Amino acid sequence: MPHLAAWLGRVCAGLLVAAGLIVAPVYAANHSVQGAVKKEEGGIDTDAPTAILIEAKTGSVLFEKNADELRAPSSMMKLMTAEVIFHALAKGEIKLTDEYRISENAWRRGGAPSGGSTMFAAIHSIVSVDDLLHGLAIQSGNDSCIALAEGYAGSESAFVAKMQARAREIGLARSTFGNTNGLPDPDNKMSVRELGHLARHLILTYPDFYKLFGEREFTWNKIRQQNRNPLLASLDGADGLKTGYTKEGGFGMVGSAVQNGTRLVVVVNGLSDAADRANAAKRLLEWGFKNFETRTLFEANQTVGYGKVFGGDTGRIALHVNEPVGVMVQRNGSDKINARIIYKGPVRAPVQSGDRIGAIKVWRNGNLALEVPLYASESVGTGSLTQRAFDGASELAIGLLRSGIEKL
Repeated sequence: MPHLAAWLGRVCAGLLVAAGLIVAPVYAANHSVQGAVKKEEGGIDTDAPTAILIEAKTGSVLFEKNADELRAPSSMMKLMTAEVIFHALAKGEIKLTDEYRISENAWRRGGAPSGGSTMFAAIHSIVSVDDLLHGLAIQSGNDSCIALAEGYAGSESAFVAKMQARAREIGLARSTFGNTNGLPDPDNKMSVRELGHLARHLILTYPDFYKLFGEREFTWNKIRQQNRNPLLASLDGADGLKTGYTKEGGFGMVGSAVQNGTRLVVVVNGLSDAADRANAAKRLLEWGFKNFETRTLFEANQTVGYGKVFGGDTGRIALHVNEPVGVMVQRNGSDKINARIIYKGPVRAPVQSGDRIGAIKVWRNGNLALEVPLYASESVGTGSLTQRAFDGASELAIGLLRSGIEKL
C-alpha cells in the first residue's frame, strides 16, 4: 500500500513477530503520560490523579496517567449496572415496559431518606424499566439501581454477581463490585482504563440506549432534575456519560463527545472538587480534538504478517485483521509508531481459516495505544508424519537453546 508505506517510512521498528508469547493485558510500564510529548510540542498534563483519553472507534489511547490504578469509581460504577440491564434488554430477557416495585430497601438505602442522589421513587410504587434507566442515567439515582437489581435478579447481591461475571465477559479483568450504585464499599474498585473500556463498549454496543446519557433532564414524582454531567452544557458534541463522587474516591467523571466525526472518551478520577473534575475532563477532550487525527495502518482483511505453524502441511500461516486498523497520531507528525504481532506459537495444526490466532499491538512513543485481534487468513491441514517429526525436532532444539541462554 503506497500511502501506508510512505507514512510508515519513519516508524521505529516496522512490524515484529514475537512468537512464543501469549496475548495478555499490557499496560504502560511506568504509567506515564501517553507519548510523553513535551508541552511545547502539543503535549498536556492534568491535575487528575488518574486519567485516560481514548479514541472511541479504535480504542487508541491518546493520553494516560496512572490509568491502571484501582480506585473507588463512585457513581461512575453505575455504568456497569446499566450494561447488565442493556444486555438483558438486547437478549430479550426483559423489556423496557416491564415494571419493578420500589422495595423498602431501595427506598431507604437509595431513595429520599438516604440523602444521596435519587430519582425520588416512592416506596412500594411500580416503575417501568425504561423510567428506572432514565433515573439511573440522568439523575444518577441510587434507588433506580437497587430497584433494577432487585427486579431483574431478585436481590442486589445476585445482581452484583451478574455484574462481576459480565465485566469479565466484556474484558474488564480487574474491576470488582460490592453494590450496584457505587456507594462506599471496599469491593468497589475500577481503574480509569477499565472505565474507559466500559464506556466504549456501551457506546459501540448499545447506540440507542446510549442516547439516555445525553438527555438534559428527567422528571419523576413531580421532581425535575437536570443531568449531572457538566460537559453537556460546556462542550460541543458532548453526549455522556456519568459523574461520581465519594469521600474515598474523590470527584470523577466519564465523558464523551463527538466533533468532526471523531468520538473521544475521557475518564478522570480522584479530584478534589466538582469544578476541577469538569475542567480536567473538558481540557483533555479539547486537547485531543485539536491535536490528533486518525491514520490508517491496515485495511480490512489485509494480511499484516505471518505466524509459524507446528505439525502442519505448511510451515507458516498468513494473519489478517477483520476491520480497518487506524491509530490516532498527533497532527504535528512527531509520533513514533511501533507495531508488533504477538501470539502463542508456533500455532498447532490443523488451523481453520478465520480462527483467532493472536493480536497486533501498536505503540505510540513507547506506550501501548491499540490492540486488535488477528485471524488466520487460510486453513492449514495436518502435515505428514515426516513433517511433524521435523517440526518436533526443531522445537526441541529451540527449547534447548532457550534453556541454555537462560542459564548464561
